[in-house]
Amino acid sequence: MPTFFPEHQIPDAGLYADAYFERINAAAKTVDRGALAAAGRLLAERAAQGKMIFSCGNGGSAAISNHLVCDCMKGVRSNSWLKPKVNSLSSAVELITAIVNDIGPDEMFSFQLTSMASEGDVLIAISSSGASPNIIKALNAAREMKMATIAMTGFAGGDAARLADVSLHVDAQNYGVVEDVHQSLMHILAQYLRQSHLTDPSLLGTLKF
Repeated sequence: MPTFFPEHQIPDAGLYADAYFERINAAAKTVDRGALAAAGRLLAERAAQGKMIFSCGNGGSAAISNHLVCDCMKGVRSNSWLKPKVNSLSSAVELITAIVNDIGPDEMFSFQLTSMASEGDVLIAISSSGASPNIIKALNAAREMKMATIAMTGFAGGDAARLADVSLHVDAQNYGVVEDVHQSLMHILAQYLRQSHLTDPSLLGTLKF
């Protein structure tokens, strides 16, 4: 049976922070660095080809999905020749609620993909459990459309970790810890892309990321 954090009450927020940051550090070490390198190569290749990068997630993962658009479009493009085309399927609340109400919650992301995505595009699916039905449906739709897929998961990984071309799995049992590492992975990928495609490499070390 997995051990969930915290295992016992902690008397104050400062001590809780110490224990929490220890969990984040331990969780970050579980991410496969080879898979992370593969994700970086895939995103760089497809962005250079002008392919779309789609992201999706529920709850806190939706916030990461939306934040990814900012860092992978505006952030990567600053002082870089790479111009990623990025769209979060979690951002249009009017469209999402219409799909959920009229078609069904499981179609929330896959319906959008089948309208906007093309072969060779990329889907980044973010799900702490890796088991959300709308995430699984989106990954399956992406595979059918011959898109490339990256999954960020936690806990046991769920079907999302097994379906994706690249699995960025965080071995942790706390939603906050998993989401914090996912947010870091998003920042790592965006900053890696930017520093790898600077218009002037001599600027490295002088730019704010």
